[in-house]
Parts: sequence; C-alpha cells; structure tokens
Amino acid sequence: MTHLAIIDLGSNSCRLRVTKLYPNGKYELVKYEKEFVRLSENMGPAKILQPEPIERTLAALKHYVALSKEYDQVRLIAVATAAVRQATNQQAFLDRVKEEVGIDFNVISGEREAYLDYVGVARTLPIENGLIIDTGGASMELILVDGGQAEEVVSLPIGSVLLSQRYQLGDVIDPANLYDAVIEVDRVLASQRWLNRARHTRVVALGGSNRALAKLFRWKLTSSPATVQPVHGLKMQTQDAFALMHTLVAANREERAAMRGIASARADVIVGGLLPLMALLRQLSMREVMFSNNGLREGLLFEYLDHELTGIGHQDLN
Repeated sequence: MTHLAIIDLGSNSCRLRVTKLYPNGKYELVKYEKEFVRLSENMGPAKILQPEPIERTLAALKHYVALSKEYDQVRLIAVATAAVRQATNQQAFLDRVKEEVGIDFNVISGEREAYLDYVGVARTLPIENGLIIDTGGASMELILVDGGQAEEVVSLPIGSVLLSQRYQLGDVIDPANLYDAVIEVDRVLASQRWLNRARHTRVVALGGSNRALAKLFRWKLTSSPATVQPVHGLKMQTQDAFALMHTLVAANREERAAMRGIASARADVIVGGLLPLMALLRQLSMREVMFSNNGLREGLLFEYLDHELTGIGHQDLN
C-alpha cells in the first residue's frame, strides 16, 4: 500500500487523514478534512443516535471515501469512539454505514482510545512525566505518563457536547448551570485517585475544544498570520488559560463564534469542553499547559508503521 486513510468518527466531529507512505519508512500527510457532524447530539439518557446526526454523518463518510479513492493503493482504517461506543442503536447504525457507504467501522474501547492518544503525543512531544487529556464530544481520555510510559489510561463519560447540552452552556451562560457543570466535572475526576500523582508535572491537552483554546491564545500573541505559532507544542501559562476561559464564559454564542481561532460550529460547546482541562489545571496546581495536534489518528498511523496494530482491522479501497 502507498497510502493510508484513517477516518476518525467522534462524537462532535468526523475527520479524515490520508498519509502517503514511502518504502524507507517516511510518511507525508497529503489530505486532512474535518466536519462537525455532532453525532452525539440529543442522544439523551437513553443513548440513542438520532436521525439528523446520522444523516450528517453518512454524508460526511461518503465524501471521505470518495476523497480517499482519489489516491492510488489506499488502505483504510475507520474507527468510531464515544458516541457509537455508547449508542444503544450502535449495530443498526453500523449496518447502515456498511450498506450505504461500504465500509466497516472498528468501535474502539475508551482505554484503547486513550492509549492511541498516548502514542500520538509521546512520539511527537517531550512528555517524560505528566498527564495527557483528550476532551471529545461525549468522553474524556486521561493518560498518566511516568518515565515516558503510559501508567494509567482511562476514559470518562463527560465531553463537550454532553456537558454543554446537559447544563445549557451553549449561549448565554447562567451561573447556576455553570456551577452545576463544574461540580459534575469535579465529581467525575474525584473518582480517579491516581490523578494526584500528576500534581505539579506537565499537562498536554488535545481534542477540539482544547485546541480551540490554543488557537484563540496564539492569535492573542500575534496579529500577523506570518508569525502565528503552530498549535502542536504551544505552551500557555495557567493564568492565561483561566483568563481566556473567563472571556469565553462571559460571552454569548455569537460573540464566541466571532473570536479568531474558534470555529462557529464549536461556539456552543467550547465552554463545556474546556471545563475538564480547567478543573485539572486548578486541582493539580499545573503552571502551564502544552497543546498537541496529534492524538488518536497519529497513534493509529505510528502503530501501522510499526506493524503493531492490534484489534483493529483495515480494508483496501482500490
């Protein structure tokens, strides 16, 4: 195979990464696409994928498969995370994808997702000791890195879409609702006693909302596109993160959407999506946060290149 296509179907967004593979082991990113399909929208306590989000997702998947087929010798790996993992109508959804799009999805566990995040981050950023957090739409993955190794890998059922919808954080934010959301995040994190081992170390953040915070911050540092810093490896002091969170909470949806660095489709879920990171910075007395553009998809790529991909099938498109 000369190209590896990876489709990552999350709870909020669906992403495609096409990588050209060279015989000497090198690789090159040739296509990257992202669509906000919001698959976990209105799943509710019954955890049922709803018709409109399903239709949006199917349309995105058809587009991604068509894009992938433009390249020669393409092998596809398609993974689904929290929304599909939690859905009570999971099999019906997967059957529709197979019938209408023609691909099979691997529904990976939260722990497997967390470990792939670790691989994607640890191979591209310096993190000998610290904490990795990936906040998605319907889940949050936490990884404790000790001596360069993943010592703890957990997935928790809170995310940007779930928190924002449950506590009405999408537009003008009511203080009582925000308080309830903060208490819920604290309650979930309190169950992870091992988190204290990460106190005063380093936190690396990924996931759409966390990256949006990084993009917002980098435009605060410069007004010129020529000097804007990349998200990957960007560092932010904790007090700066708190100040930007204050600005986001004080704004309504329209005002957040107008902020440079925040996609309009994320303006209604970014506050909920940032609550877990803010809680960890506060509780673990972290002085700064580093951001990563790499995670699950890059973890899959590195495992594929290392011939260590386990429990995840692939399919040829040509």
